[in-house]
Amino acid sequence: MAKEVNKDKKSKSEKKENKNFFKEFKAELKRVSWPTFKQLVNNTVAVLAIVILLAVIVFVLDVIFENANKFGVERLKSLVTSSSNETVDNNNEAEQAENNENQDNANTVDENENSTNTVENANTTNTTDETDSNNSVENN
Repeated sequence: MAKEVNKDKKSKSEKKENKNFFKEFKAELKRVSWPTFKQLVNNTVAVLAIVILLAVIVFVLDVIFENANKFGVERLKSLVTSSSNETVDNNNEAEQAENNENQDNANTVDENENSTNTVENANTTNTTDETDSNNSVENN
């Protein structure tokens, strides 16, 4: 029961506060210095003119930067593409030169091995010939 009495007291006090709020609100609105109709129109026109002017400036700048970006990006793409093609060509030439050097080195190694084998074969043949000639000299 005490709770119901407290609720009634709160609702009554809230109603009084609301009435006081609206009375004070109305009193404050009477103190406001309202512009005349002519001032209202002038200020509204000024705000709209500034907004439209800034919108036009932003639009013009957007178009300029978009075109500059489009042409600038296309130029950069062409430069990057041409330089990357040159880089790829240079890399391919370097790889081909390296492969040629590796093949030349491999051929040189093969030639050296062949000449070494030939020298060894010649020495073996010479040794065999000398042994044969020594044997034939001893036999005589």
